[in-house]
Amino acid sequence: MVFKRKVYNRLLDWKDKTHGSKALMIEGARRIGKSTIVEEFAKNEYRSYILIDFNTASSVVTDAFDNYMNDLDTFFMLLSSEYNVRLYRRESVIIFDEVQQFPKARQALKYLVADGRYDFIETGSLISIREKVKDITIPSEERRILMYPMDFEEFCMALGEQIMVEYIRKCFSERMPLEQKLHAKAMLLFRQYMIVGGMPKSVSVYIENDRSFEMADLEKRDILELYRNDIMKINSGYRSSVLAIFDQIPAFLSKSERRVMLSRVEQGATFPKYHDTFFWLADSMIVNQCFNCSDPNIGLSLNEDRTYVKCYMCDTGLLISHTFDENEISDNALYREMLFGKLSVNEGMFYENVIAQMLVAAGHKLYFYTHYNKDKHRNDIEIDFLLSNNSKLRYRVYPVEVKSTDRYTTSSLDKFDERFHERIGGSYIIHPKNLKTECNRLFIPPYMAFCL
Repeated sequence: MVFKRKVYNRLLDWKDKTHGSKALMIEGARRIGKSTIVEEFAKNEYRSYILIDFNTASSVVTDAFDNYMNDLDTFFMLLSSEYNVRLYRRESVIIFDEVQQFPKARQALKYLVADGRYDFIETGSLISIREKVKDITIPSEERRILMYPMDFEEFCMALGEQIMVEYIRKCFSERMPLEQKLHAKAMLLFRQYMIVGGMPKSVSVYIENDRSFEMADLEKRDILELYRNDIMKINSGYRSSVLAIFDQIPAFLSKSERRVMLSRVEQGATFPKYHDTFFWLADSMIVNQCFNCSDPNIGLSLNEDRTYVKCYMCDTGLLISHTFDENEISDNALYREMLFGKLSVNEGMFYENVIAQMLVAAGHKLYFYTHYNKDKHRNDIEIDFLLSNNSKLRYRVYPVEVKSTDRYTTSSLDKFDERFHERIGGSYIIHPKNLKTECNRLFIPPYMAFCL
């Protein structure tokens, strides 16, 4: 099942504007649908294409990169013969799939793009890890796009709810609550998205099996096992620490502060020591890292404190399967509780994770804010996320608080407003209720987070 993905428009934009002067690199976590959407794009937008999967490429192909970079006529003839595909000048595209498995092909783009005959698209994950780039020169003839699991909008479209998505966007734009029965329907769609997640295979199985959460869960567990296998292939000394962080993501997120506590991993551990660990997790795009911004001023990244980090899973459906044992969800009771907002355990971690996922998919970098009160010996301000307008002249920050229940307080947001009121352009509270506005605060249901 091939789903409509918003990244398709970015591929069209690259093709129309570069005219072959740049290769396109699509980077993302394993199993998010990179290869599928690229091949669909090649079928629709080109006269012919060759897809080279470097997991299975023959020696004829790999040897061609070694022997014929100075004879591209022969190089393209060998590819055309090996894949039995006729290539047409300026009307064909060659896809390097899972290019991280054969970095030499990536380096060859300098010559292939300069030749100008065909377009080139790469897909990959873990493309910046030291082992993958140590022996090659990264080509400047490469434009990179980050791709993520299906967002809430794409999930709704997969379920045939395009009109609902348009209605949600309209209501957000006009600051108008949804009609109450449609709000209830939208919340039901959101909870389905939170449970199933946005991994295309999981969504496909969910739809094809009459919306079976159990079948979707089996697919998610296969993906989690694939990620564990990727970690076990790390041939550097930080493999065990990557595995330890990955395994404990649900435990970190279940705590009220959600932060990674290295003391749970290793006594006396420091963040500098774990630099390679967090780099691998970020580059794999298995997690969405969220850093503390110590002073929400112009350029949130300029004031980030990397000793305080949250690691959200790239996909909330995966997080749920990662959190609960198969036996805990086999009777369907857990899914029933989540579907109707009656989960007895910490549902807040899943809400916060899915909002992080939606913000990242919308192009935001993740930052949070915390303030330690020395008199009270505890944090007295905790802001889940900080967004900004990125303006240099009229900089504004937008705090975001995530609430998973109808009953909550806004004490942290009140204190943050008081402390930084001159910098704040507006505040968002994401809660299960319908949209409403109060002064400079916008209260929105979680299904609207993709509109931010």
